[in-house]
Amino acid sequence: MDDVDRVEQAMIAIRRRQSRRTLAGGKEAAGQAFDVLDVIESSHQPTVSTVAAALAVDQSRASKLIATAVGTNLVRRTADQADGRRSVLMLTSRGQAVVAAAHQRRRETFDRAMSGWTESERAEFARLLTRFIEAMP
Repeated sequence: MDDVDRVEQAMIAIRRRQSRRTLAGGKEAAGQAFDVLDVIESSHQPTVSTVAAALAVDQSRASKLIATAVGTNLVRRTADQADGRRSVLMLTSRGQAVVAAAHQRRRETFDRAMSGWTESERAEFARLLTRFIEAMP
């Protein structure tokens, strides 16, 4: 098995663990429903188009995911000040709390996984992982 095979296997293992809600939690939104919250949190003036592009889904699917998030009081729509026909998506207080709790769970999970690592190993891993993600198409 070469290095690329090992990276692929590691990515598959991470994805499987995420799908079991290890990182996302389990009491709130998970999978694409949670991904909507992540996209909204990390985007400047996110719209349905922003969510669709980030999740690689069509506008219809993104609209359904957003409607669910709105219906569960995680997201709200506000009028775009530059274009009244568009809605800008914002996390509600509840949505912000869900995302903050998820960040905390993730950080705790990652910290436990790296508990035996030195500071320099953590820094090198962060540097290489960031570089890897930035190079992904």
